[in-house]
Parts: sequence; C-alpha cells; structure tokens
Amino acid sequence: MQAEVMLKKTIDYLSGHLPGFAELIVKIVICALIYVIGKKLIAKLVRIVRAMLDKSHVSPGAATFVVSMLKIILYLTLILGIAMQFGLKESSVAALVASGGVAIGLALQGGLSNLAGGFLILLFQPFQIGDYILTQGQEGTVQKIEILYTTLHTIDNRKVIVPNGNLANNVIVNVTAADRRKLEITVGISYEDSIQTAKAVLQRLLTEHPLVLHDQEAQVFVAELGESSVVLGVRCWVKTDQYFPVLWQLNEQIKEAFDEAGIHIPYPQMDVHMIAK
Repeated sequence: MQAEVMLKKTIDYLSGHLPGFAELIVKIVICALIYVIGKKLIAKLVRIVRAMLDKSHVSPGAATFVVSMLKIILYLTLILGIAMQFGLKESSVAALVASGGVAIGLALQGGLSNLAGGFLILLFQPFQIGDYILTQGQEGTVQKIEILYTTLHTIDNRKVIVPNGNLANNVIVNVTAADRRKLEITVGISYEDSIQTAKAVLQRLLTEHPLVLHDQEAQVFVAELGESSVVLGVRCWVKTDQYFPVLWQLNEQIKEAFDEAGIHIPYPQMDVHMIAK
C-alpha cells in the first residue's frame, strides 16, 4: 500500500514538474548555442574591424585600443542577451546597468581614471607604439597601448605595465620623438695641458666619426674651470637610434686619443700643507 502511494506521488510530481525541467534544459541548450555562435561572430567581427583599421593607416596604439573596447562591448551584449533568455526583462537590464554603473564607478575610480587617460593618450598622441619613453622612474619601448594600461619593454628584457591615468597626469619624455638627437660629452684635462691641443683632438674625432651628422656644426668648448681640471664639452648631432653607440665609441676614442697626445685626465686631488712645530 505504501509503495503504491509513493509511486503515485512520484508520478504526480514528475507530471507537474517535467515540463519545467524540459523547458529549462531547452533554454540551457539554446544559451549554449548562442554563446558559441556569438563568440565566433565576435572574433570574426573583431578581425574585420582590425583589418579595416590597419588599411586606414590608424596608429597601432589606437587600433589596439578600439579593438579592446569593441570586444568588451560585444561580450557584455552577448552576456545580457543570454540572461534575457532566462526571463531577465529589458527594464531590469536598464536598472541593472544603471545601478551597476554607479557601483562600478565608485569601486573602480582608478580604473575610470586609467580609461580616461587612455583616451587622452590616443587623442593627443604624446607617444606611439615603438617610441622609447621615460616616465615616473620607468623607461622602455612602448609595446602596447590598451584600454587601461600601457606596456613598456625595457632594455634588459623586462615588461613594465604603467596605468594610463598615471601617464596622462605626469611628465613623459619621448626620447625617440625626433629622428636625431644632440649628443653631449664632458671630459676634464689637466691645467698643465694645452687647451687648444685637446680641443683639436676632440674636433678631429668628431670630424672623422662616420656616425656623427655633419650637416650641423659640432661644438668643442671649455665648459667649466673646475677645482682639479679644465672641463671641455663636446656637442654633436647623431641619429636617434645611434645615440648610445656613438656615445660609447666617442668615450673610448677620446681616452685613447688623449693618451697618444699626452693629455692627462686628472683625478680629483687636494693639496695638503703641513706646518712643522
């Protein structure tokens, strides 16, 4: 008797709830299909937009920024569309977006600052991908400009990620903004050595160096009369990408040329007078 009662209750329960279970399973299958198809469509659309931006000669930084924004917007739209399949109404979506926007805005003030900084960087373009910049004690070649962060690649193969908000509100030195840079070297000689001879040696090195640009005049001058040496200055123009090679080569050549000419680069020294009692 009890078995019959249990069987009857089970049949009644399944009869009452099976349509709901079936409908839920159908919705889950539909949402899974929507997600898979939507993901493929988003990837295809992003590739098309990226190709259009590349053909329109938009800067790589701006292209990366636009593509990142587009992917976020499309995925949010896809997720909301799936949620609506489970009965979420448009009015609820609007209220959710409004309240969520306020909550996210309060929680992510730094993120919004970085987002605004990203827009400012793309608008005014203080630097582009491939430029070498210095900012806030960090330096490196700009590798990526994304929605919230800019990625630098350093000389010693490190990756530095800098918030765009910090970049937009601080000093940025763009080392490679121009195709040429002025190179300056200072070197001290002994007070006993001839200034004119030392200047002639420096001028000859600048004239003979193949990477020094000769369309603008190079300068050799007395920069300072120091405590223990006469400080000579050298200024010349070089291509930006050859700045450090020329700097290192000239430093070596100056030392060797001064040795050959008998010109001394003095050490800091102090004369001490002792009085016998």
